Amino acid sequence: MNAAQRADIEQPRKVCFPPKLKMLFRSHRYKVIYGGRGSAKSWSVARALLILGASKKMRILCIREVQKSIKDSSHKLLKDQISTLGLGDFYEVLDTMIRGRNGTEFLFTGLSSQTETSIKSFEGVDVAWCEEAQTISKNSWDILIPTIRKEGSEIWITFNPCLESDETYKRFVTNPPPSACVVFLNYYDNEWFPDVLEQERLHCEATEDFDTYSNIWEGTCRAAVAGAIYAKEVALAVIQKRITFLPYDPHLKVHTVWDLGYADHMCVLFCQRGRNEVRVIDYIQENQASTEQIAALVKSRPYVFGRCFLPHDGFNKDRRSGGKSDADILRKLGFKVKPIPKTSIEARIKNARAQFHRFVFDKGKCDVEDSSLLECLKRYRRAESKHDVDKAPVHDEFSHGADAFGYSAQVIDEMINEDEYVEPMPSLEFVPFGNMGY
Repeated sequence: MNAAQRADIEQPRKVCFPPKLKMLFRSHRYKVIYGGRGSAKSWSVARALLILGASKKMRILCIREVQKSIKDSSHKLLKDQISTLGLGDFYEVLDTMIRGRNGTEFLFTGLSSQTETSIKSFEGVDVAWCEEAQTISKNSWDILIPTIRKEGSEIWITFNPCLESDETYKRFVTNPPPSACVVFLNYYDNEWFPDVLEQERLHCEATEDFDTYSNIWEGTCRAAVAGAIYAKEVALAVIQKRITFLPYDPHLKVHTVWDLGYADHMCVLFCQRGRNEVRVIDYIQENQASTEQIAALVKSRPYVFGRCFLPHDGFNKDRRSGGKSDADILRKLGFKVKPIPKTSIEARIKNARAQFHRFVFDKGKCDVEDSSLLECLKRYRRAESKHDVDKAPVHDEFSHGADAFGYSAQVIDEMINEDEYVEPMPSLEFVPFGNMGY
């Protein structure tokens, strides 16, 4: 590279950035940029990295959670920005990497395919850029962060948020590390926001629900994942403040509604029926636990119990339980077991949607952990399909809690607060010994 070319690289043409992104050229271990569509997050980061990589030799790793091919990466975005910045003579764009004349390298990988061993090849990275970071899992972060260990190395993070409970949001927005610079960026921060996107934004505002619009354009978290079966119902529960802290009312019976699992999750809802509402005051979700173990957890709660509702398979005899059913086991432990009417999944979902407005959820017990009831309802979805016909709901770690909620909506009218009525034994008329006909 001759002196004229070096001078052109060291003093590139004027490049503009949103004012909030001056931090891209300052030293921070974590640079976190999140917000809605049209805010110039990705192309600003791409430009900044290309400029920095042209000024000195760097090794830059571009990351997504899943990268099945180079088409899934930031490769094309960087290629387009190289052209925009006039750096085509400096950067050589190859099929799977980008290389600068000074030795700078842009590498691309998906975190989900990496292990603690395989990712060690990236230990010398100067900057790791995590694009679409809302999808990056806890396991992936736990593998990546210790790997980016070079002195002065940085981790850049860009994403449009989805749920507050997503690992990336919790880790870098809710509880950011002290070495993080976190910037919230939206379309109104982008001085070059194009008119074509403004028309898209206005159309979305006019036609979509508030939760969807706010997530896409305002960068706020959704009430539930896009496409969630109970997305609108959860969003309305948030707006109506039906996710709150509920005290246990000792004057009302606590009814338990079970979704049974053997090799996977078993879930129990604890419900109190008020005059006009059903209060879900507690929730249990355990993996690979026996009916006896879950029953012990239930009985350890300081509640006055009413009925115990089980789905139809809870009344099947099981050789693994010595020929006993779950209902037999629970009755022996003192539970008043009642069957839940057998219906199709679709009928149960339809009924649950219709009854959702009657439910109030305890924020302390139902909306705190990744395996909470509200988390299940936020993430309960159908399998992706290219056809118009709805597919069955996905069977995963979130479907069990959602099924238990569906069951609870079926038995609202059977959640009684009176003591169970027991038919008395018929009274025997006393006959004197002398009148017995002997």
